[in-house]
Order: sequence, then C-alpha cells, then structure tokens
Amino acid sequence: MNSSSAEAASAAPSQVKNVILVHGAWADGSSWSKVIPLLNAKGMNVVAVQLPLTSLADDAATVKRAIALEDGPVLLVGHSYGGAVITEAGNDPKVRGLVYVAAFAPDDGQSAGSLGATMAPPPLAAEVKPDREGFLKLTKAGIYESFAQDLSAPEKAILYAAQAPTSAKSLGGNVTSAAWHSKPSWYIVASEDRAIQPDLEKSMANKIHATTSTIPSSHVPMLSHPDVVADVIEQAAGLK
Repeated sequence: MNSSSAEAASAAPSQVKNVILVHGAWADGSSWSKVIPLLNAKGMNVVAVQLPLTSLADDAATVKRAIALEDGPVLLVGHSYGGAVITEAGNDPKVRGLVYVAAFAPDDGQSAGSLGATMAPPPLAAEVKPDREGFLKLTKAGIYESFAQDLSAPEKAILYAAQAPTSAKSLGGNVTSAAWHSKPSWYIVASEDRAIQPDLEKSMANKIHATTSTIPSSHVPMLSHPDVVADVIEQAAGLK
C-alpha cells in the first residue's frame, strides 16, 4: 500500500467497529458476501445496505437511515456507484471515514456519470442497455467480460441473473456536498477495471487525498480479492 496523504492516514479513526457497506449499480448487498465474514471475524458490526437504485437522493437516504440506527462511530465503504452515495451521505457526524472500492468519488455538483464522461468510455459502457422507464441493465457479455472477468463462471452467472436494474437518475445525480472534503478517505484502485477507467480511479484517489492501494482486479475486487478489501477496511477502522 502506498499512502497518498499522510494527513489522511494520521486522521484515521480509532477503533471504529460499525461498518456500513454500500453496493454499486447493478448489484445488491450480497456483493459483499465474501468480505462480511472477514470483518465479522475481527469483531466488527457490519451492515450491507440494499439501495433502491432509483435516484442518488433515494440511495443516500437509505444509507443515512442505516447510519442513524448505529450506536457510535461509523465507517462507510462504497463500491462503484456506491462511492457517490457515501460521498453524499457521509457528512453525518457519526461518519469517521470513507473507503472507496473501485468507486466514484464526485466533488460538489458532480455525478458518477459526469465523472465517467471525463475519459474515453470503458469497455463496459457499450454493454449498458436502457429500458423504456429509464432503468439500465448490463448484457451478459458486459458482466462476463468487463464487469467481473476474473471471477469463476458460476459467479458470473449469479451476478448476471441477480443484477439490479439501475435508474439513470442514480448515475446522473449530482452530489451536493462531498464528504471527502472533511473526512479521511481510503481508495482501492482496480488496475484491471473495465467498468471504470483505472486512470480515472487513480485521479479520483489523488484528488480526495486518499490513502491508496492498487490491486490487479476487475471492477469487483470485493469478490475477487476479498481479503485485500477487508484488510483496507480494517486499517481504515483503526484495527491495524
């Protein structure tokens, strides 16, 4: 791991035991199924929210309700679009830190979609299909070749079958006040990501002054490298 911000590292929360995991687009809370047991084994209280994926406001409200139910300080962890959600919801005073896992980290007035548009489209972009109601789904090729290309065939099949349609309003929702301006942040860059450009991930991690790790993973490192993701979360929680 290399730290891009000594200040952020020094601001790490001390012994935060409550962790809220926030999934991304086309996913649900089960995307953290390999990470949850690892964190539980360390004595952490883990909640994986279920986003409606109807708008950024709706999704952030879901996370805020989860924060309100926790007793004590909270660490937020967001994957992919979930990074935009924790950026919007993370200003709550209970939140002590933010962990971005191959995730969008918008600034004020930015959305996940507008950030993605700052670079050439990644391979997954061609495999996103809208329906008549403005919800988006991924093709089978998109899941197998550009979303989770380093998982086993059975795992890919489950992701494809269980994917959650995601509203364009979620991906296009602008953040009002980016929590990373006032909260310490950690970022996991997935160097083999074909859904978010790895160079964009590096750029976002640098902009938010995150303590940064880079791993050779597809867009779903919490499934392909759960031990590494859990280790970063534990460090952010002050357990290491």
